[in-house]
Amino acid sequence: MYIKTKGLVLRENVYKESSRILTVLTSTEGKITLSARGAKRKNSKLAASAQLLAYSDMTIFCERGRYILTEARSIELFEGLRDDVERLSLGAYFGELLETLSDEDMPNPEVLSLGLNALYALSGGERDPELVKAAFELRLMCLSGYEPYVERCSRCGGENPQEPVFDLVGGVLTCKGCYTPGSGKPVLLSPGTLEAMRYIISTDVKRLYSFKLGESSKKQLSEVCQEYLKTQLGTGFKTLDFYESLIKFKG
Repeated sequence: MYIKTKGLVLRENVYKESSRILTVLTSTEGKITLSARGAKRKNSKLAASAQLLAYSDMTIFCERGRYILTEARSIELFEGLRDDVERLSLGAYFGELLETLSDEDMPNPEVLSLGLNALYALSGGERDPELVKAAFELRLMCLSGYEPYVERCSRCGGENPQEPVFDLVGGVLTCKGCYTPGSGKPVLLSPGTLEAMRYIISTDVKRLYSFKLGESSKKQLSEVCQEYLKTQLGTGFKTLDFYESLIKFKG
């Protein structure tokens, strides 16, 4: 059976001498693993579409649960990432997150759209990478069933607490006076950080990266979104570690 679909390459692994095994997030089949035979050869028509983070029209042959890429035409290669090691490493982190939070053979158009918009924003070079990263992390968590409650204090119902506390473990907002110390990981949020989190959670995906923050709030938003994701998922990410090592070296 042949399947025609669009797909974003989330991971690539060398197979034998000339082929690749790809993890692809597709528009119709969800996350799948497929073989791209001969994709490493210089004259291969599959070479461009078998790159990490390539988005392409694909024709896939499926037999007994095995997928083979037979034809591909690149739609977007995100060239703005490929000559910038920091942006490319951040894009690879986005790919690892999409792979982690996507289900095999279960289409999720919203998640694919979110990933593509994040890569477009990152590749364009006009958006702050740290804000793109934070917005992508938090919105992806929302789409994956981990949406935090930051609309108002979860105890007293106050909409605009003067000293808002966000619990990374419980994923809820409280006033400082309402917070009860326990097994959570509380973070005292700045007003700018709280406003940004609410924006990221509720805005249309097409406007997700159209916001700015002062340096202190931007730094805190980046830390909170990253730590919330890692706390809820209970794991780290090699691509994130590499990205952070580049930023640390640069600094």
